[in-house]
Amino acid sequence: MATVAVLILHVFTHFLVLSSAENCPAFSCNKVIDKLSFPFKNKTQNFPECGYYTVDCSDRPAPPKIQLKEGGYWFQFKSIAQSGTVLINDSKLQERIKNLETNDCHDDIFSDLSPPSSSPIVNISAHNLTLFRCNNTLDNTPSDDPYYACRNENYTYYTVSYDGLDCSAIHIPILPPSPSSVYNLSALTAKFPLQVQFTKECTQCYTIGGKCFDYYGKFKCDRGECWDDEKGVYKCEKAGDQICRLKLGLGVAAGVVALVVVYYCCYVWEKKRQDRQNVEAFLRNYVPLQVKGYSYLNVKKMTNSFKEKLGQGGYGGVYKGKLNDGCLVAVKVLNRSKGNGEEFMNEVAAISRTSHVNIVSLLGFCFEGSKRALIYEFMPNGSLEKFIFDANNPQKVHHLGWEALERISLGIARGLEYLHRGCNTRILHFDIKPHNILLDENFLPKISDFGLAKICDRKESIVSMLYARGTAGYIAPEVFCRSFGGVSHKSDVYSYGMMLSEMAGGRRNINVEAENTSEIYFPHWIYKRLELDEELGLHGIKSEEDKARARKLIIVSLWCIQTDPSNRPAMKEVIEMLEGSVESLKIPPKPYLSSPAKSPAVADSSCTLVSIQ
Repeated sequence: MATVAVLILHVFTHFLVLSSAENCPAFSCNKVIDKLSFPFKNKTQNFPECGYYTVDCSDRPAPPKIQLKEGGYWFQFKSIAQSGTVLINDSKLQERIKNLETNDCHDDIFSDLSPPSSSPIVNISAHNLTLFRCNNTLDNTPSDDPYYACRNENYTYYTVSYDGLDCSAIHIPILPPSPSSVYNLSALTAKFPLQVQFTKECTQCYTIGGKCFDYYGKFKCDRGECWDDEKGVYKCEKAGDQICRLKLGLGVAAGVVALVVVYYCCYVWEKKRQDRQNVEAFLRNYVPLQVKGYSYLNVKKMTNSFKEKLGQGGYGGVYKGKLNDGCLVAVKVLNRSKGNGEEFMNEVAAISRTSHVNIVSLLGFCFEGSKRALIYEFMPNGSLEKFIFDANNPQKVHHLGWEALERISLGIARGLEYLHRGCNTRILHFDIKPHNILLDENFLPKISDFGLAKICDRKESIVSMLYARGTAGYIAPEVFCRSFGGVSHKSDVYSYGMMLSEMAGGRRNINVEAENTSEIYFPHWIYKRLELDEELGLHGIKSEEDKARARKLIIVSLWCIQTDPSNRPAMKEVIEMLEGSVESLKIPPKPYLSSPAKSPAVADSSCTLVSIQ
């Protein structure tokens, strides 16, 4: 039984055996680029089912070339790993990239560098920089802006999306990041790994003897002439067709029963082993090459046997460490109780898809038996939480000041807007709170802790969830109670609004120790003051500018925590409100002010919110 389980896992993870043997035989270019098949096709193979990416081996002894997009640039093809990682090393394109440092940015170079998009059959991943190509509509380009990249006659390129400009996102490969780097054009490279992996649906299609097709943007599994799509059964149209006779003889029911028995036995007798192999396969196939793997002994060494603890999260402790080159890191050691590796893979899968100045960078990992750890860039100023809460002195004045709070809130909003719209896939964080916002040496905010994140298609407006996820006090009503609407990116907006309210108030939203009942729930208390046009009564306001910033943060937070998700702004609109004047902001309708469940539970459409009057 163990042998069968290993064989099944091997078939699931080894995608290069997928091919159409009749029309698309495997081919070789040299000893390194050998036995290629679907999704790679030879230049002479004109059948659409042969593959997505054309390889030209004809120009020997010159290196092989690969075309990642139909009619696109021909890259120099260096090698391919068994895991499906293609290594591009194009010296000619690298020379063209160097010219970008001295000349105006060249649209054609960016277009040539841009990797292909994922499809219903193949997932594509690489370490990318997202640039926003904007039409030149401003008189003066802010070249001193930290998000400015370069410009030419037609376009200006930024690392964030500027409101008011007509922009489109492009993704281009860059060198691996250093712990505190801000990406710019000097990091562009024509030597990069590109991971090509089959989707789960395509792999499952192969295991039942089918072939994968991209049918007008949708996945289709073709199981051959013996399969009747309408009836969902095998048929035998030709009396002499031995394949059909074999399939008919075995019977679909027998095959299903056999699979159920095999998977049940594997689940019962080999679950721990499968969990470990799943994570190992995931690390081989999805983790970028520049994210280094470390042994547990190395993790103990870099943390000095976990001497300095930085904090404690829901999934484990975080410790300060140092790499061999002297670079400081934060090491997140995961709890043993999470033995199946779900949160480990979830966090790595989400964060490895990101490249943004307001998202923390993953530098390495450890997966050794039951020992699991994630290694991140070190944030000297720790979490935002310690700057806005003080259990010993609830009336403490802000450490940061209102200008810094406004700047931090804008940075977090830009990071969330990137997760929702800037990535190839949409990432919903589901745990936005002060504890998960880290500050670097310049108090630049970075979103961290993607253990509860959910990756979904950018076209998906509503996502499905089996259970609520998040932290009590920040969970949107619809996440734990479906009668309030569908779960979407607006659920992150609600969490952001609750956090913004705490940043402005300098206290937790619910204070059970408050002497005055009306002050227990801060958003309710502050909304009454806005309604009556009273002084906000917040600490640390020293000027009219501070007063305007405080009012702006409060109004934006109240818009974000509207009970109906459709009444909440998207993060792009939140950025516009934060960058605009407070005079242009309208006071939102009064939201239902709620006390959610103490911990995430299964969503129940019968649940209700309690209004605190």
